[in-house]
Amino acid sequence: MTDDPAALAARIDRTNELLERMLAEVAKTPSTHAIFVDAGYLYAAAGRLVAGTEDRRAFDLDAEGLIDALIDKARTIFADSRLLRVYWYDGARRRIHTAEQQTIAELPDVKVRLGNLNANNQQKGVDSLIRTDLESLARHRAISDAALLGGDEDLVSAVEAAQGYGARVHLWGIEAPDGRNQAEPLLWEVDSQRTFELDFFKPYVSRRTAAAYDASAGTRPSREDVRFVGAQIAAKWLASRGREALVELLPGHPYLPGSVDQDLLVEAEGLLQYSLRGQADLRRALRDGFWEHLQAQY
Repeated sequence: MTDDPAALAARIDRTNELLERMLAEVAKTPSTHAIFVDAGYLYAAAGRLVAGTEDRRAFDLDAEGLIDALIDKARTIFADSRLLRVYWYDGARRRIHTAEQQTIAELPDVKVRLGNLNANNQQKGVDSLIRTDLESLARHRAISDAALLGGDEDLVSAVEAAQGYGARVHLWGIEAPDGRNQAEPLLWEVDSQRTFELDFFKPYVSRRTAAAYDASAGTRPSREDVRFVGAQIAAKWLASRGREALVELLPGHPYLPGSVDQDLLVEAEGLLQYSLRGQADLRRALRDGFWEHLQAQY
C-alpha cells in the first residue's frame, strides 16, 4: 500500500524544514578551543631555552603572564573560535597544591589538574589526565580544536582519542637549543605543529640569584642554599662546555677533577659572598647540587 502523494510531500517538506533549522543552529554555534599545558614539559623546555637549566629551583616563571600570552596566541590562530579554558597539568607530592600551583589555579579560565610527584621529582599520572580531558571534551563536542603544549610520546593516545571524536589537535612546542624536545610519533599524529621561540618566552622566565651572606655578621648559608648554588654553577658549566664534557665528567662521580672542584668553590664563594673553606658539610652540599643538576641533564 502506498502513501498519499500529498501526505508524502508534506512529510518531506517538514523533514527539510527541520534540517534547515538544525543547520542554522549549528551555523550560529561558535567553534570552541581549549589549551592543554603539560607544565613539566613547559618548565623543562622553557627553562633550558631561556635560563640554561631544567631545574625549577634555578629560575622563576611568570605563569600568569605566560598563560595570557598563550591565550592571546590562540585567539589569533583560532580567530573564529572562543576559548573554553586553559588546562594546566603538573605534578605535586600526594597531589597537594604548592603555593605556586594554587596561585595558578585561582587565575580566570584556568583549571589546574595534578598528577603525583615521586621521590625523584618525576611526574606520574599527568598523561592519563590529559587523555581523559581531551577525550571527554571531544566526545561531548565541547571543543573543536585543542592546542596541546607538550612533547611526551605517551600523549599520542590522547591525541588519537580526541581525533576519534572529530576534534583537531594542534601541537605547540618550545624551541630546543639542540635537537628536538618532542617525540616524533607525537609530531606525526597531530593535525598541525607550531614552535615558539626564545623571544616568546624571554619575558616570562628569569634566573634566580643566590642570596648573599655577610660572613662578618656570622650569617651562615644553609645546606639547601649552597646546594642550589651548586646547581646554578652546573647549569653555566654545562652551557659553556657542552654535553661532550659532561660525558667525560660522569664516570668520575662522585669525585670532581681538582681544577673543576676548585673553580666550583671559587665561583660559589663569589655568589654567596661567604667562605666555604674548612666547612666540609657545605662543600659536600655544593658538590651534591652540582652533580644532581648534571645527572638530571644526562
